[in-house]
Amino acid sequence: MPVQVKICGITDEDAMDAAVEAGADMVGLVFFPPSPRNIAADRAADLIDLLPEELIKVGLFVDADDATLDRVLNRVRLDLLQFHGHETPERIEAVRLEYGVPVMKVIPVSTADDFAAAAPYFEVADQLLFDAKPPKGAVLPGGNAVAFDWTLLQGRHWELPWMLAGGLTPANVAEAIRISGATAVDVSSGVESAPGVKDTGLIRAFIGAAKGAGLKAATGE
Repeated sequence: MPVQVKICGITDEDAMDAAVEAGADMVGLVFFPPSPRNIAADRAADLIDLLPEELIKVGLFVDADDATLDRVLNRVRLDLLQFHGHETPERIEAVRLEYGVPVMKVIPVSTADDFAAAAPYFEVADQLLFDAKPPKGAVLPGGNAVAFDWTLLQGRHWELPWMLAGGLTPANVAEAIRISGATAVDVSSGVESAPGVKDTGLIRAFIGAAKGAGLKAATGE
């Protein structure tokens, strides 16, 4: 199965163009002010206007209230809402019903026990994303360049489509796909030259490595 790639935390045209040209399937825009990748709704709308219709536009939110969601969604055309905070299943269901946009819930992982947190979202989310649990004291819930043990995902089957994130880079994404069995991967800090500064060469290298790994898996190489 082809591997889907999401490049998250894009804030400028060069990075967006590189992601599109290299074959990204999704791009992520961060609406969380503490993040160095945070973007204003008007700026996000301008960037999305550059994108082909078939590319999935994802908005990342962290414990966002209705006012925040209204402000962004009234301005920005998003295809998927990614929730990276402490949102309850009830909150996820309410947002999904209110805005009529598919939702993806992030599950932070450090040990096998952490996967139990996914079950309550099976009936209310459209997708899951397994990301490394942030280091103690970290301000950001993701984008911390930390990976978890990918073997924890081996042999597991989920009721929803899922993505893998956390510490992925052009150098390790193929191995992560091989070990975890992921058919979708998400990267942010792993394609940056500095926090919040995307590197177009790393974006191209990451997408090439992920897509190449998917091709090898599909052909049994």
